[in-house]
Amino acid sequence: MSQSVKEFNDYRSKMNDKILSDNNKIIKRIFNLDTNAFTEGALDVATKELLGLVASTVLRCDDCVKYHLESCHKAGLSKEKVVETLSIATLIGGTIVIPHLRRAYEYWEELETQS
Repeated sequence: MSQSVKEFNDYRSKMNDKILSDNNKIIKRIFNLDTNAFTEGALDVATKELLGLVASTVLRCDDCVKYHLESCHKAGLSKEKVVETLSIATLIGGTIVIPHLRRAYEYWEELETQS
């Protein structure tokens, strides 16, 4: 696993544990809803992850983009599908998302090198 991917996952895990340890019912429910929303349903997991990737890119959330890129990678999605998804996100989000597109490409390359 690349250092950048490991650092992101370690930090995310550490902070999620810290946040959830406060036992706030609203936050726990939001986390649970997020987890359950991305499980198999009428849409398969891969499609949901691609949708999450588009929304995260348009909303310019680099952490969310990384999370969905990693989930797409784990789901076995090809670079071509991920890039096409990012192209739609860039079309919808406009040129302001291009810096996030750059970071998404960089992170995808790191995910591919760890395989």
